[in-house]
Amino acid sequence: MAYIVDFTTVSTVGLESSPVADALAGLRANEARYFKNKYDHEFTVEPAAEARATIDWVHRILKEERDLVIASRPLEATAFQVENIRMAYVFYESGLSINVMYTIDDDGKRAVGFKLSDGMEVPEELAARFKFARQKSKLAGTIRGSYFTIKNEY
Repeated sequence: MAYIVDFTTVSTVGLESSPVADALAGLRANEARYFKNKYDHEFTVEPAAEARATIDWVHRILKEERDLVIASRPLEATAFQVENIRMAYVFYESGLSINVMYTIDDDGKRAVGFKLSDGMEVPEELAARFKFARQKSKLAGTIRGSYFTIKNEY
Protein backbone atom coordinates (compact mmCIF):
# COMPACT_ATOMS: atom_id res chain seq x y z
CA MET A 1 0.00 0.00 0.00
CA ALA A 2 1.34 3.44 -0.94
CA TYR A 3 2.37 5.81 1.85
CA ILE A 4 2.58 9.61 1.54
CA VAL A 5 5.67 10.67 3.48
CA ASP A 6 4.89 13.31 6.10
CA PHE A 7 7.88 15.55 6.77
CA THR A 8 6.27 17.44 9.64
CA THR A 9 5.72 14.29 11.72
CA VAL A 10 8.51 11.87 10.83
CA SER A 11 7.41 8.23 10.96
CA THR A 12 9.30 4.95 10.56
CA VAL A 13 6.31 3.30 8.82
CA GLY A 14 7.70 0.76 6.34
CA LEU A 15 11.25 1.13 7.65
CA GLU A 16 10.92 -0.61 11.02
CA SER A 17 13.30 -3.49 10.17
CA SER A 18 16.22 -1.10 9.59
CA PRO A 19 18.76 -0.86 12.42
CA VAL A 20 18.80 2.92 11.73
CA ALA A 21 15.04 3.25 11.15
CA ASP A 22 14.74 6.68 12.81
CA ALA A 23 17.59 8.16 10.77
CA LEU A 24 16.33 6.54 7.55
CA ALA A 25 12.84 7.94 8.24
CA GLY A 26 14.44 11.36 8.68
CA LEU A 27 16.30 10.97 5.40
CA ARG A 28 13.09 9.95 3.63
CA ALA A 29 11.26 12.93 5.19
CA ASN A 30 14.09 15.24 4.07
CA GLU A 31 13.52 14.12 0.46
CA ALA A 32 9.75 14.55 0.85
CA ARG A 33 10.20 18.12 2.11
CA TYR A 34 12.50 18.97 -0.82
CA PHE A 35 10.03 17.76 -3.47
CA LYS A 36 7.05 19.38 -1.74
CA ASN A 37 8.81 22.75 -1.44
CA LYS A 38 10.46 22.77 -4.87
CA TYR A 39 7.82 21.06 -7.06
CA ASP A 40 4.69 20.83 -4.86
CA HIS A 41 4.95 17.03 -5.25
CA GLU A 42 3.63 14.59 -2.63
CA PHE A 43 6.46 12.10 -2.03
CA THR A 44 4.74 8.71 -1.97
CA VAL A 45 6.55 5.42 -1.38
CA GLU A 46 5.49 1.80 -1.85
CA PRO A 47 6.74 -1.38 -0.20
CA ALA A 48 9.51 -3.03 -2.22
CA ALA A 49 7.24 -5.94 -3.20
CA GLU A 50 4.90 -3.48 -4.95
CA ALA A 51 7.68 -1.41 -6.54
CA ARG A 52 9.67 -4.13 -8.35
CA ALA A 53 9.79 -2.24 -11.67
CA THR A 54 11.34 0.82 -10.04
CA ILE A 55 13.84 -1.23 -8.03
CA ASP A 56 14.77 -3.27 -11.11
CA TRP A 57 15.33 -0.07 -13.15
CA VAL A 58 17.61 1.42 -10.46
CA HIS A 59 19.51 -1.86 -10.03
CA ARG A 60 19.94 -2.19 -13.81
CA ILE A 61 21.50 1.28 -14.00
CA LEU A 62 23.85 0.48 -11.09
CA LYS A 63 24.91 -2.82 -12.68
CA GLU A 64 25.36 -1.54 -16.24
CA GLU A 65 27.01 1.78 -15.37
CA ARG A 66 29.32 0.76 -12.50
CA ASP A 67 28.94 -3.02 -12.06
CA LEU A 68 27.40 -2.37 -8.63
CA VAL A 69 25.12 -4.75 -6.76
CA ILE A 70 23.67 -3.50 -3.48
CA ALA A 71 23.82 -6.11 -0.75
CA SER A 72 21.12 -4.64 1.47
CA ARG A 73 17.43 -5.50 1.08
CA PRO A 74 15.21 -2.81 -0.47
CA LEU A 75 12.35 -1.78 1.85
CA GLU A 76 10.56 0.88 -0.18
CA ALA A 77 10.73 2.67 -3.50
CA THR A 78 9.07 5.40 -5.49
CA ALA A 79 9.16 6.67 -9.05
CA PHE A 80 7.63 9.87 -10.38
CA GLN A 81 8.18 12.70 -12.81
CA VAL A 82 8.53 16.40 -11.94
CA GLU A 83 8.77 18.80 -14.85
CA ASN A 84 11.01 16.97 -17.36
CA ILE A 85 12.85 14.89 -14.76
CA ARG A 86 12.14 11.25 -14.06
CA MET A 87 13.00 10.45 -10.43
CA ALA A 88 13.33 7.11 -8.67
CA TYR A 89 14.24 6.37 -5.05
CA VAL A 90 15.00 3.11 -3.30
CA PHE A 91 15.33 2.97 0.49
CA TYR A 92 17.32 0.02 1.86
CA GLU A 93 17.27 -1.80 5.19
CA SER A 94 20.91 -0.79 5.86
CA GLY A 95 19.91 2.90 5.88
CA LEU A 96 21.10 3.57 2.32
CA SER A 97 18.99 5.65 -0.04
CA ILE A 98 19.67 5.59 -3.78
CA ASN A 99 18.06 8.02 -6.17
CA VAL A 100 18.15 8.28 -9.94
CA MET A 101 17.62 11.68 -11.53
CA TYR A 102 17.03 11.16 -15.24
CA THR A 103 16.24 14.23 -17.31
CA ILE A 104 14.05 13.24 -20.24
CA ASP A 105 15.68 15.75 -22.63
CA ASP A 106 18.62 14.16 -24.46
CA ASP A 107 21.06 16.84 -23.29
CA GLY A 108 19.82 16.88 -19.69
CA LYS A 109 21.46 15.84 -16.44
CA ARG A 110 21.34 12.19 -15.46
CA ALA A 111 22.86 10.90 -12.25
CA VAL A 112 22.67 8.33 -9.47
CA GLY A 113 22.88 9.65 -5.92
CA PHE A 114 23.72 7.75 -2.75
CA LYS A 115 22.76 8.99 0.72
CA LEU A 116 23.74 7.29 3.95
CA SER A 117 21.55 7.59 7.02
CA ASP A 118 23.10 8.93 10.20
CA GLY A 119 24.68 6.07 12.16
CA MET A 120 25.23 3.61 9.32
CA GLU A 121 28.57 2.46 7.95
CA VAL A 122 29.45 3.02 4.30
CA PRO A 123 28.32 -0.16 2.49
CA GLU A 124 31.25 -2.36 1.48
CA GLU A 125 30.25 -2.27 -2.19
CA LEU A 126 30.51 1.57 -2.18
CA ALA A 127 33.36 2.19 0.28
CA ALA A 128 36.34 1.88 -2.08
CA ARG A 129 34.61 3.49 -5.07
CA PHE A 130 33.03 6.69 -3.75
CA LYS A 131 33.92 9.55 -1.44
CA PHE A 132 31.05 10.84 0.67
CA ALA A 133 30.47 14.50 1.53
CA ARG A 134 28.57 15.48 4.68
CA GLN A 135 25.58 17.76 4.95
CA LYS A 136 23.37 18.65 7.91
CA SER A 137 19.61 18.21 7.90
CA LYS A 138 17.12 19.12 10.63
CA LEU A 139 15.11 16.00 9.74
CA ALA A 140 17.93 13.53 9.10
CA GLY A 141 20.89 14.68 11.19
CA THR A 142 24.14 14.26 9.25
CA ILE A 143 23.66 12.88 5.75
CA ARG A 144 26.65 11.56 3.83
CA GLY A 145 26.20 11.62 0.08
CA SER A 146 27.90 10.84 -3.20
CA TYR A 147 26.89 10.42 -6.84
CA PHE A 148 27.95 9.46 -10.34
CA THR A 149 26.83 10.64 -13.76
CA ILE A 150 24.85 8.25 -15.97
CA LYS A 151 26.42 7.86 -19.40
CA ASN A 152 23.96 5.53 -21.20
CA GLU A 153 20.25 5.56 -22.09
CA TYR A 154 17.70 3.92 -19.81
